[in-house]
Amino acid sequence: MLAQMPNYNEGLEKYNQKIASVTSQEMVINVGPQHPSTHGVLRLELITDGEVVKDIIPHLGYLHRCFDKHAESMNYTKTIPFTDRLDYLASMNNSHAFVMGVERMLGIDKAIPKRIEYIRVLVCELNRIASHLIAIGTYGIDIGAFTPFMWCFRDREHIMNMLEWASGSRMLYNYIWIGGLFYDLPVGFEDRCKEFVEYFKPKLVELDDLLSNNQIFISRTANIGALPADVAINYGCSGPMLRASGIKWDLRRVDAYSVYPEIDFEIPVGKGEMGVLGDCWDRYKVRVDEVKESVKIIEQCLDRLTKDFQRTPDFDPRALVPKKVNLKSQEYYIRAENPKGELGFHFVTQERTDIPRRVKARGPSFNNLSVLPELGRGQLIADLIAILGSIDIVLGEVDR
Repeated sequence: MLAQMPNYNEGLEKYNQKIASVTSQEMVINVGPQHPSTHGVLRLELITDGEVVKDIIPHLGYLHRCFDKHAESMNYTKTIPFTDRLDYLASMNNSHAFVMGVERMLGIDKAIPKRIEYIRVLVCELNRIASHLIAIGTYGIDIGAFTPFMWCFRDREHIMNMLEWASGSRMLYNYIWIGGLFYDLPVGFEDRCKEFVEYFKPKLVELDDLLSNNQIFISRTANIGALPADVAINYGCSGPMLRASGIKWDLRRVDAYSVYPEIDFEIPVGKGEMGVLGDCWDRYKVRVDEVKESVKIIEQCLDRLTKDFQRTPDFDPRALVPKKVNLKSQEYYIRAENPKGELGFHFVTQERTDIPRRVKARGPSFNNLSVLPELGRGQLIADLIAILGSIDIVLGEVDR
């Protein structure tokens, strides 16, 4: 089978040539796949000259989800729990993108009640904060700062409790359904969420002060792993990786999906404040600033949900949920801004069945990780850990 795949053989031959060309002064070092700083089961094969990284060869496939094939063997509704397991730190955002795609193919996307749309944005932004808190906390511990790690997980726990209250699940929610929601928000959820926002605002200021202006942290991240805008575009980078290079590209604004056009928020971009534009510090700072913007979005959603789109006794979040998804034969691509970048689903549907012929997921972590050899060449091994942590990958969506 492999003999019939020229691209595979060509890549394998290049890899063998690269390893064979290693000189006696150079070393081949494995980082991972079982290593805390690889943020999952990722193996990096380094060719080094002393402490300097000459080349990086990432090896993937240690956490294969088989998502695409799962999606082709069951109907659209049953696939939603599998989207949760791609970027398992942002399950709400994953299912939101998938569901929007199916709703648009069905032609019911304009009929979704505003209360449902605002609830979707609310839980997605809560999940975005939770994802970024893990990115910031684990990045701090990569650099050697333990306190931010504990602070981030402490505050993330409040979000996890609220999302569990709403969905019944701790981490893999299956809450956003095609045509609606699993259930309306629990009574008192909005008040509890407001309490969290008031609690979290000063905590976020403390977290920002602890790392952003910390001289040790700045020395480890500023001027390290700078990603030029043109290289980011050529590699298909998205999310904070792309915006840290100075490009103001956020699908919540560009595609204006759901109720994001009705919400006021800014798109943080890198400015090279502590070093050069697009370095590790910029990527970290964009995520911190995005958490602040997500707090603003949550406040606006809560305001609309408690005033304009209050809960009523006759409100049914499952009213538009189809018993069977009947679609015409077509191809469609949907994309959305998840915490790590552009998450896309390409559908190839078929008539007389609610099982798709093909579903292909485009995980942002995969593209963001592909630029690692460009960022790591010529850097020290210790700085490579800082670069990898600044990418913020989840291997569940890298391998899929």
